[in-house]
Amino acid sequence: MHPYIVGSLYTIAFIVSSEIIYQFVFKRNKRTNSSRSGMKNDDRLSSTSLKVLFFPDKEVACRDYFISEDSCFRDKCNFSHSSTSLSTLYKYLMTCVKSLDVCVYVFTCKDLADILSTLYKRGVKVRIITDSGQLQSAGSQIWRLVKEGIPVRVNKSSYFMHHKYAVVDKKILINGSFNWTHQAITGNHENLLITEDDAVTSLFLSEFQKLWEEFGNMAQ
Repeated sequence: MHPYIVGSLYTIAFIVSSEIIYQFVFKRNKRTNSSRSGMKNDDRLSSTSLKVLFFPDKEVACRDYFISEDSCFRDKCNFSHSSTSLSTLYKYLMTCVKSLDVCVYVFTCKDLADILSTLYKRGVKVRIITDSGQLQSAGSQIWRLVKEGIPVRVNKSSYFMHHKYAVVDKKILINGSFNWTHQAITGNHENLLITEDDAVTSLFLSEFQKLWEEFGNMAQ
């Protein structure tokens, strides 16, 4: 075979093998970096006590199963006993010992209202800010909670009170797109971010107090 042809074949073989080696190393490094990035994200989430919940849930969590000392007493319960985003929200709310500030646009979920009622009866200082235009929403739980003695304040202006957050014991912030409604639980794509980062939580506490002083007591 002509030396020129042999040289050309060696050159082609070298180029092809080099490309194969490059692709192998590149893909391996990409997987390694991706894995390391995931580990860093997990470490970051852990170190800042950050948790993110996404809705909708496929099933509605059984409130009694997750918050009652007697658990669920039903032989055939129609609600979920598996962990869901809602059950996680239940657990965070039930850790409350001293104070719970709730700032939410719409509040029609009876199970969440039951939790606030339970906490209030335990001696927790519960305060609610909501939108005046949503007081007449079908199934609104605000009137019931007011009758039980929980203080509620509403906006006086034409601006919507569109916040959706709660602060547990002045340290745990629960914030996101999630209104306290059944529609938000099983019918909408929603999110909740839960954090104990004081730098963030303190800002929401300040906003709550500002609105609390600005808004008026709800007429009973």
